[in-house]
Amino acid sequence: MSPDQRRAMIVAAALPLVVEHGASVTTAQVARAAGIGEGTVFRAFADKDALLLACMAEALRADDTLAHVRAIDLDQPLADRLVEAVETLRAYMTRMGAVAGALGHLHRRDPAERPDPGRRTRAMTATVDALAVLFEPEQDRLRRDPEYLARVFHTLVLAGGDATDLVDLFLNGAAVPQNGGQPAPAAAKVQHGHPSPA
Repeated sequence: MSPDQRRAMIVAAALPLVVEHGASVTTAQVARAAGIGEGTVFRAFADKDALLLACMAEALRADDTLAHVRAIDLDQPLADRLVEAVETLRAYMTRMGAVAGALGHLHRRDPAERPDPGRRTRAMTATVDALAVLFEPEQDRLRRDPEYLARVFHTLVLAGGDATDLVDLFLNGAAVPQNGGQPAPAAAKVQHGHPSPA
């Protein structure tokens, strides 16, 4: 096993313990969970804080989450795609929040040891890009372009609430349908957030 693989294995074993115990987790507990000796933890990490910082960095990574969003079956109805995306993104946010809450004190350390400040902007852009793909099969039937819809939808995901209800509200609106149960007339078609010429 390479040093990077060993570090990743230790972090994977430590994350659930960090969520449960916070910064009070011991390296002995981590070693037991990883099935290794405690000395191996210290060969992989300079100290416990280095291990905790690695756990924080892993919790902030959205690679697997975005890969799952990108893998959502586009043959499903749009509402089903969006519900799956909400559930996937919220599971990530729950994990990230649990670890950040448990290790919040690490943000008060040396700024050089903190996560990259541009990471958040890059992660938001990557999330919107992944969500936009979910709208593309219905692009001809949508009132806005996929990127715009993805940005608005991402904001709603962050707001909370039941995934199915949120998707229904997003796709069908808050108003009671007019015209004998038919949706109200659509506004002018919009491309990239701006009205298109009539």
